[in-house]
Amino acid sequence: MAASNTNVSGDDHDRVLATAQHIVKSLNTPKEVREDMLFILSTFDNRLSSISTMINNDDSNIKNSRLDAAEKVILRWDPNSDQSRRSFNWEDSPDEAAEYLSAVDDILQLLEELSIGSESTDIVDRAENLIQMAMCQLESEFRHILIQSTIPLDAERLYGSIRRVHLSFASHYSEIDDELESFGEESRSSGRFHERGATIGEDSWVDLIHPNAAVDLSEIADRMIRSGYEKECVQVYSIVRRDALDECLMILGVERLSIEEVQKSDWKFLDEKMKKWIKAVKITVRLILEGEKRLYDQIFTGANESKEVCFNETAKGCVMQLLNFGEAVAIGKRSPEKLFRILDMYDALAGVLPDLEAMVSDEFLISEAHGVLCGLGEAAIGTFVEFENAIESENSKKAMQNAEIHPLVRYVMNYVRLLVDYSKTMNSLLEDEEVEDLPNKRDNVDNLQLESTSSPLARRLLMLLSSLESNLMEKAKLYEDVAMQFIFLMNNILYIVKKVKDSELAQLLGGNWLRRHSGQIRQYETSYLRASWSKVLSFLKDEGIGGSTSNASKVALKEKFKNFNASFEEICRVQTAWKVSDAQLRDELIISVSEKVIPAYRSFLGRFRNQLESGRHSGKYIKYTPDDLENSLSDLFEGSPVVSHHLRRKGT
Repeated sequence: MAASNTNVSGDDHDRVLATAQHIVKSLNTPKEVREDMLFILSTFDNRLSSISTMINNDDSNIKNSRLDAAEKVILRWDPNSDQSRRSFNWEDSPDEAAEYLSAVDDILQLLEELSIGSESTDIVDRAENLIQMAMCQLESEFRHILIQSTIPLDAERLYGSIRRVHLSFASHYSEIDDELESFGEESRSSGRFHERGATIGEDSWVDLIHPNAAVDLSEIADRMIRSGYEKECVQVYSIVRRDALDECLMILGVERLSIEEVQKSDWKFLDEKMKKWIKAVKITVRLILEGEKRLYDQIFTGANESKEVCFNETAKGCVMQLLNFGEAVAIGKRSPEKLFRILDMYDALAGVLPDLEAMVSDEFLISEAHGVLCGLGEAAIGTFVEFENAIESENSKKAMQNAEIHPLVRYVMNYVRLLVDYSKTMNSLLEDEEVEDLPNKRDNVDNLQLESTSSPLARRLLMLLSSLESNLMEKAKLYEDVAMQFIFLMNNILYIVKKVKDSELAQLLGGNWLRRHSGQIRQYETSYLRASWSKVLSFLKDEGIGGSTSNASKVALKEKFKNFNASFEEICRVQTAWKVSDAQLRDELIISVSEKVIPAYRSFLGRFRNQLESGRHSGKYIKYTPDDLENSLSDLFEGSPVVSHHLRRKGT
């Protein structure tokens, strides 16, 4: 059908166009549909052919008006604009901030509409320039809010939430040297303990930024991402938060130290740094990075891929700083005093590694963490081997005064008692290492006991204690007095047995070990009695007195009593200065001596007293009653280098 060309007046023409325009616009249809409708209408009446141009011009005017309104808002925030009158900040001006974001939304909506139209490129260029201007402003606000809203880490509160386990062992050990003067028992009053087992309480948490700021940051990030400025937004976030995490490490006491600086540090300094590192690893991964992850989820709600990359980049700096220190410790000089700190570091890193793997997708970072963990494990085993070798090769030639417990024994037993607390870790680390190393160390160990011990650590401790006992046997030979050798061995072996009994070592080493060593102490006691008192008791025998009880030679009897008195007094003089530290062992030894000496003396005195008392100066030979002897024996092993006060009362 041909289009109608009815001749009408101008006013009627305008009314027709206005009516058609109103109808098309009121339908609120997409532009493509609207153009199709106009084409169809124009086929009925060619007077409607100009309506498309009119409506398009009207749309352009509306878009320009919308863009003008948004531009005014954008320029008010632009410090370089003549229209700028900004005198407020984002956080304190929520209404103005909302207006600014709404203006950005309008421009983004316009750009979306313009992308499917045929409008002039001028309006598109203008909108894009405004978006670029707005993104610069939003980037600046994003950075400002991030910095200003960061909450400093409260290390004191976090340390207060860490549960600690104190074990009675010095956190500073002395080197095993020839003198061993600094080895000794640590008491709680000294305030020096090895601290381990620190765990973060389940109710612990940290606020990394003020909660209200997260909402503003999320709003800004959403606009920047939608505007195609996701990379810039993520970069700003990573830089600011990376600096904040570095600050957290400084507050936690973790400094940037080179490998050379770590290896040159003295033990006291390094020990403090290792302790702080252990706490920092747990706090950083389980509190700080966990909180950082939650913050990312809040702010970057619409950018999953960027969120992951951003978190990796932010976390990488502080994690690598921690790992670098761990690596420096792992490759450093190995000495026995470092073992427990290294094990603490190993346990700390192993404990947080699953959490780190769950948060960080950076394969390089996770690989580095596993490498450091492996290095710390190797360092722990290497340090333990150093300790074993040091005990085996320790050859100090200085005998302990009074046959007391050797400092080496105190050191080793305190060391291994603490080591048991790391049984799980040590068993895991030793499992592979000991396969090739075990045959070289088992020569002096009961093979049956080794084979019946399932734990790798228990086997190594059996061999270690065997080396210690061999070392003690050599040190006992430093005493010329054979009896003193056995007192020394009793003192030290009993100390070892008691340390084992009073700890988890008893379960680790087993009942057979305890029974065997308790029997060993009894054997040393028998050997002591034989070495020390056999000669004294020989003077109380009837041999050499020249006849029966009634006609025994007075000269021989006098010699017998004289020799007995001299020998008894000498033993009491010497052995009163010896020290038996354990009260029960000391009592048992005195009882054993008394049971041998006093009945023999009483019997001998009863048989021959009359022959001597009938002559002159009998008191010169019969100086002691059995009670006197018993009182004198009670002073043995006091560790006092003086003659028994009971003997002094007798005028000796």
